[in-house]
Amino acid sequence: MKKRRGFVQLAILHLLRDYSMHGYQIMKELEDRSDGHYLASAGTVYPALQELQNQEMIDLESESDKKVYFINKKGKDRLEDFAKSGKGDFWMEWKEWSVWRNSKESVQLKEAIDLWEVEMGKAMKGARMNAEKSVELIAFLNEITERLKKENR
Repeated sequence: MKKRRGFVQLAILHLLRDYSMHGYQIMKELEDRSDGHYLASAGTVYPALQELQNQEMIDLESESDKKVYFINKKGKDRLEDFAKSGKGDFWMEWKEWSVWRNSKESVQLKEAIDLWEVEMGKAMKGARMNAEKSVELIAFLNEITERLKKENR
């Protein structure tokens, strides 16, 4: 999940590169940039803004009634690093990601991951006091990890 929030943070930095904004403006612009496929919530945007402040990539203008956020040098450096990574047009990737996260396949994948997390928790609980189960669980996870690596090559 952290990666998703990191993607939202990157989107916020891209927005603030062009204009200083308050939180609601950021939420509205993120939605607009995805053609309505990403419905930004305060529960996602404000924690992302706080993390960006904690990482010292953005600052607050304290002169107005509303908190207005603006990018600083460290935030601009992060955007330069992204540009150098050769990943292409950020806003096109943002739109593709936004469409994907609302797709049937994405919803099914999230449900499967949620179920996996429940079962993994049970397996870890069972392995706590049983060294043999721990070894089996580690072998299983290593096998699945290798299969995923092969799939992603």
